[in-house]
Amino acid sequence: MLKNTDLPDMIHSQSLSRENLLLLLLAVDVSTPKSVKTLIALGKTAGCTEIYKWNVSEILKRTRGMAIRLPEGWSLTSKGRNFIRSSGILHHGKSVKVVNNAQQLRAHLTRIKNTDTKAFLDETINAYEGALYRSSVVLSWTGAMSLLYDQVMSTCLSAFNIEASKRYTKWKNAKIKDDLARMGEADFLDIIGSPPISIISKNLKEELKNNCLKLRNACGHPSSLKIGENRTSAHLEVLILNIFTKFV
Repeated sequence: MLKNTDLPDMIHSQSLSRENLLLLLLAVDVSTPKSVKTLIALGKTAGCTEIYKWNVSEILKRTRGMAIRLPEGWSLTSKGRNFIRSSGILHHGKSVKVVNNAQQLRAHLTRIKNTDTKAFLDETINAYEGALYRSSVVLSWTGAMSLLYDQVMSTCLSAFNIEASKRYTKWKNAKIKDDLARMGEADFLDIIGSPPISIISKNLKEELKNNCLKLRNACGHPSSLKIGENRTSAHLEVLILNIFTKFV
C-alpha cells in the first residue's frame, strides 16, 4: 500500500493527528504486523522526532477498530485499510490521474467474484498507488487475462476448443480455466478477437496485443526499461474501459 520513501512527504505535507500518522505507518508493507519499536523507528526515519514520547499502543487503541494488536505486532484491519484509502491521506501529493484510476479499479474490485482475479487486481492497485509501475502493469494484465479466461469458460468454451483445434493441431481441449493458459496469450487473443468467437473486437484485440501485451512482456522480464505514471495510466485505462468494466 505504501513505501518507506513515501512517508516523509506524506507526513510533512499535511497535518495529521497522532492516530492517523500511526495508521499511515502501519500502511507501510501493510501485510506485515509491526511492533511498537518498529513503528517508532519508522516514524523517526520519516522525520517525526516526537514519536518516541508517544504511548503508541494507547493511541492505536483509540482508532475505533482500524488497528488490531496481533501476537506479532500491530496491523491495519480492513476498516483501517479502507480508511487510509478513502480519507485522502494515502493520495496526498499524488496526481488526479493516479487517484481516479485507483478509485475506478477499486470500484470494479468489489464486483469481481473470482478470488484469484480479485487478488491480482488488489495487488495492482497497491503497486500503482505506490509508484511500482512495472509491477502494476504485469499484475493488471494478469487480472485482465483472468477475466477473459472466465468469459471463455462461461460462454464459449466448446466453440473456443473447436477454433483452437483448427488453428493448432496439437491443441488439447481445455476443460478448466488453467488449461487456457497453455496457449500463448497473443494466440488466445487472436481467437477470441475473431469470428466465430469475437468476445472482443478486432480493434481491441490489436490494442491488447500490440500495446498492452508488449508492455507487459517488457515489464515482466529483467531489463533497464523504466516507465512512469503516464505510460502506466494509459495501460490501465485501456484495461479498465475495455476489460474490467465489461467482463466483471
